[in-house]
Amino acid sequence: MKAVLVLYDSLNRHMLPPYGSDCVHAPNFSRLAEWAVTFDNAYIGSSPTIPMRRELHTGRYNFLHRSWGPIEPFDDSMPEILKKSGVHTHLVSDGYHYWEDGGSTYHNRYSTWHFNRGQEGDFWKADLGEPDLPEPNPGRGPSSHQDWINRSHMPNEDDWPQSQTFAGGIEFLKTNCQHDNWLLQVETFDPHEPYFVPPRFKELYDHDFAKFANDWPPYRLLQDADAEMTEHYRFLNAALISFCDHSLGRVLDAFDELALWDDTMLIVTTDHGFLLGEHGWWAKCVMPFYNEIARIPLLVWDPRSGRRAERRKSLVQPIDLAPTLLECFGVERTPDMQGVPLRGAVADDTPLREAGLFGTHGGHLNVTDGRYVYMHPPASAENAPLFNYTLMPTNMRGFFDAESMAGAELHPGFSFTKGMKVLKVPSGPRWGKKAFEFGTALFDIDSDPGQEHLIEDDVVQRRMIDHMVRLLKESDAPTEQYERLGLAL
Repeated sequence: MKAVLVLYDSLNRHMLPPYGSDCVHAPNFSRLAEWAVTFDNAYIGSSPTIPMRRELHTGRYNFLHRSWGPIEPFDDSMPEILKKSGVHTHLVSDGYHYWEDGGSTYHNRYSTWHFNRGQEGDFWKADLGEPDLPEPNPGRGPSSHQDWINRSHMPNEDDWPQSQTFAGGIEFLKTNCQHDNWLLQVETFDPHEPYFVPPRFKELYDHDFAKFANDWPPYRLLQDADAEMTEHYRFLNAALISFCDHSLGRVLDAFDELALWDDTMLIVTTDHGFLLGEHGWWAKCVMPFYNEIARIPLLVWDPRSGRRAERRKSLVQPIDLAPTLLECFGVERTPDMQGVPLRGAVADDTPLREAGLFGTHGGHLNVTDGRYVYMHPPASAENAPLFNYTLMPTNMRGFFDAESMAGAELHPGFSFTKGMKVLKVPSGPRWGKKAFEFGTALFDIDSDPGQEHLIEDDVVQRRMIDHMVRLLKESDAPTEQYERLGLAL
């Protein structure tokens, strides 16, 4: 058996033709949907980028116990388990977060890996001059400055990190198509902002892209003067999705050319979506995790069942990917994995779960059963108590600060830490203050897919809270999470 996982970053489900979009040029996603099973109820778990990758490796939620961080010494890593079981695992990526302190233990879990530089503010090329920053400029500081330096070293489309990443994936397929027992993970940072797009994909859209030089939406509420800029960001995002679609087409062409459909699983998905004016917001994380962020695309071709051009209603999450890929190669999932292999859901829509949690560390705790979404805020603006449990005290781009570490204490550990004690480190509120202000929310997705109207239904809300508490217990969540959220243990 063989498997290919294609992973995008911030790919909006509602902008893809298989999910109803008629305004984005993405014919290869439609082409894939003719080969694959399309999941209509795929939801995120731990967010954003690196917390989702930890789920991809471990098959379990991690946002209840810590924020953005590396693979821990006690974590089960799906690629490493496969590697030790005789399956070659290869990562090709332009996701630069893997090479920051907070993501630096992921790539070495694979048998081999290849990295392409230059996305976003990746500290890549050194130029001490002042680049011409766009106006208006979102003010990303060093990241924005570095991003424009990086762009100056990409004169041609083939130089774009996404182009090079998919070229590396195709090279692996052509080199190894005659061999068995391998997993290829092709992962691009696109269509994550900033929306740096090769010109030919902008030409697909009737929009004056030159009107605004800025292509990097800030993370904030919309203001009265933002209507034109919102339209501009949407067109830029659409053009970048068209670039992503082109790259997907290269993979599908390779599957055709190399006759991989008969014995190679193909999974295409993302880590989360992105708001482009919906609900009055740009971006993610600060606001509640509306479906534009939380409901993600997932398309799966499994040659064992051969199901094509079918839809599935089963509620699935990224925690299911590790068990799915292990099962694909005949390797048992570990007892600590909460996810379930997708094989039955792909074959005949076998349900995997009654409900699933999703969120970010210290934000709303969210739960869905596939029809209803319930958002539960912290019980107070202080968002306390809140801790990180870790043996790897790093954030996205650095170590935990001295003040936090000075307050750390040794904790006995959890059911999944393999008997290891862990550090219990005080965590700041981050998103919690905003989450408290937004309050509780309950939506009926069947009747209100855009989540425009809150509903009040005590029976449904009680059922969703019961799901939430059950899943907290099954996750061995820290006891203070119940206190933080005002939930009965």
